Amino acid sequence: MDKIKSKLREFKLAGMAISVEARVSYANDNAISYLQLIELLCEDEENSRRDNSYKKKYAKAKLPAHKTLEEFDFSFQPSIDKKQISDASVCRYIAEKKNLIFIGSPGTGKTHLSMALGIKALAMHYSVLFTTASEMLYNLHVSKADNSYYKKLGDYISPDLLIIDELGFKQLAHYSADDFFEVISKRYEKGACIITTNKGFDQWGEIFGDHILTSAILDRVVHHSTIFKINGPSYRARNLGGSMNNKNGNNEFKKEVTKAITGVKNESKENTLEKEREEKIG
Repeated sequence: MDKIKSKLREFKLAGMAISVEARVSYANDNAISYLQLIELLCEDEENSRRDNSYKKKYAKAKLPAHKTLEEFDFSFQPSIDKKQISDASVCRYIAEKKNLIFIGSPGTGKTHLSMALGIKALAMHYSVLFTTASEMLYNLHVSKADNSYYKKLGDYISPDLLIIDELGFKQLAHYSADDFFEVISKRYEKGACIITTNKGFDQWGEIFGDHILTSAILDRVVHHSTIFKINGPSYRARNLGGSMNNKNGNNEFKKEVTKAITGVKNESKENTLEKEREEKIG
């Protein structure tokens, strides 16, 4: 038996190698045919490879914690449409290369939901990568020093689902807008994103400090996206009490998006005109 196990491992049939002894014993006890035995061993190999694939993808996803939708308290956040989240959990948005955007104050469950949806995606055999916005932009920036920029950029472009957490939570460096635009533009209609942020769209210009690129980023992020605006209190402060706001409709979201993009573009135009006036005066 040891020789058979060794040969199975040599042929990279580790699943069969693990179960062959038990399967042979089961076959003898139940008088099953050779064909049935082979079928059982093939099933064991298939299950083993599926489990190993999931474990590898889970490790590569770099999720900071294991969170599930079943653990999420929707009753505490009535501004979240549970049906929309359930629809998202079947991962059709990934197949359609669309985005999910969670907007809300710190502690309202944005990261929990993004990780839970990431786990749903892994279960459906999609590749996933979780990163904070600041970590991604820092990694892209420092990769320019050793000429590994395009390889690192590929790490953020290649996953079926890229989760960008905490956009707007930290002050971003001046180079951030260029690198963020590179990721978003190359993933546009080619891969799905989940973005969590504590800033409304009208404040994204402040995040990146470049109104022209912010407008281009918003155009690509918002197109083909579902937006979840969470107006409830912080889970971390739930024991301190607090009121919960009512749910806003999708029409209000669309109006906010249009207003934000228009505002950024207008502000960009005003800045350009101001710069031209200064140059003429100079």
